[in-house]
Amino acid sequence: MLWSFFIIILILWALGFGFHIAGGLVHLLLVIALIILIVQLLRDNKNP
Repeated sequence: MLWSFFIIILILWALGFGFHIAGGLVHLLLVIALIILIVQLLRDNKNP
């Protein structure tokens, strides 16, 4: 489920970055996406 959020936020970031929408919110979305990615990778490594 976190992978879905990661993909959605990453797409929103790319759209905002490409069309210069929402200024600082675009970078906030990227940070959130990276946090979700790191959490998901850590969870996958703990549960083989």
